[in-house]
Amino acid sequence: MLSEKDNRVLTQVGAGTPMGELLRRYWMPIAAVTELDDAPTKAVRLMGEDLVLYRDKGGRYGLLDRHCAHRRADLCYGYVEDHGLRCHYHGWRYGETGQCLAQPYEEMAHPEARFKDRIRLTAYPMEARAGLLWAYLGPAPAPLVPTWEPFTWTNGFVQIVFSEIPCNWFQAQENSIDPVHFEWLHGNWSRTLRGAGGRAPTHLKIRFDEFDYGFVYRRVLEGQSESDELWTVGRSCLWPNCLFTGGHFEWRVPIDDHRTLSVGWFFDRVPNEMEPYTQDRIPYWYGPIRDPQTGRWITTHVMNQDFAAWTGQGTIADRTQEHLGESDRGVIMMRRKLLDQAEVVARGGEPMAVIRDAELNRCITLPIIGRDRFVNGASRASFKEANSTPGAFLPEGFPFVAGQPEEVRKAYRRAMGLD
Repeated sequence: MLSEKDNRVLTQVGAGTPMGELLRRYWMPIAAVTELDDAPTKAVRLMGEDLVLYRDKGGRYGLLDRHCAHRRADLCYGYVEDHGLRCHYHGWRYGETGQCLAQPYEEMAHPEARFKDRIRLTAYPMEARAGLLWAYLGPAPAPLVPTWEPFTWTNGFVQIVFSEIPCNWFQAQENSIDPVHFEWLHGNWSRTLRGAGGRAPTHLKIRFDEFDYGFVYRRVLEGQSESDELWTVGRSCLWPNCLFTGGHFEWRVPIDDHRTLSVGWFFDRVPNEMEPYTQDRIPYWYGPIRDPQTGRWITTHVMNQDFAAWTGQGTIADRTQEHLGESDRGVIMMRRKLLDQAEVVARGGEPMAVIRDAELNRCITLPIIGRDRFVNGASRASFKEANSTPGAFLPEGFPFVAGQPEEVRKAYRRAMGLD
């Protein structure tokens, strides 16, 4: 059970709240690089702030207050120029720092006033990394965008998947440090949904350890031992709002207190026979969460099953009504660490896992089950998901999120030499 006060601290993400200030110390993925190929502006809501993301014709990324400083027109309807974003209403133009660069009529009527020099919108730094666009809403100087080890891998097919989930970010992130749910939600329940027999292997032992970038959770399943990599290496609950399983990341990015953007980054190593493989464009797509025929949550795919579980806890889970058990030790560890780190920020300190060392950031290694397969690959004949956790009952094709577009499915199959 958690106190009502602590539950508010963990779930409120607006500017000035303890958790909002902690989360603003980290870069958040908010879009795919290729999204702005399709349309150069995008409305974004991030941690309760309404913003506009854009890429101008000079290749600069900007993230600004969504409303023009003149008469509050919606800048997601503005248009990009060689430098900056121009408001469609009266033509005021802004650069990536938020500085107003042009005011056509005012400059013609009173050029000596230089009114534009006194106008600046709220603006946040943006960077592109690994096919994602990252935003930083915290104080200067900004830390480095992490170069996680998988971002350096080659000969792989990457896809990025977004889903908007109508619940608070924290119940999503608690899922990242809850290994036993896998046995039941993705194993036994999934079998029941599809009318299959059998059961998932039982968890015999679990353990949680803190490391520099979050927590590692370990498990021994029925039929395994402590010599298996699920115990010796484990999976990562990556600080502060990510799950990392070895082949993919899942960020739980707070839109506001009531909605979460699920951001999945998936890497599939091509067989050795398909090397060298270079991916010219990283595709992205938005996964559906409701069945349009029934209005119920989609439950066919791994992450869709997670979404159904999170939303079932309520828009913001009432943790004052919980009864935690032995399997929840990791959840308790994470709650305590988040509350502690929020206090560090409130006292003016720097929280854990903020990266400022450029040499370290060339490649940040993480615990990875089956690392050799990701790095060096394998022949097509031996190509199986050797790093997967036993017990899941998976659909055919892409198993994580429903709704993969046909063009992405075909591109994946070509990369893997399946067509």
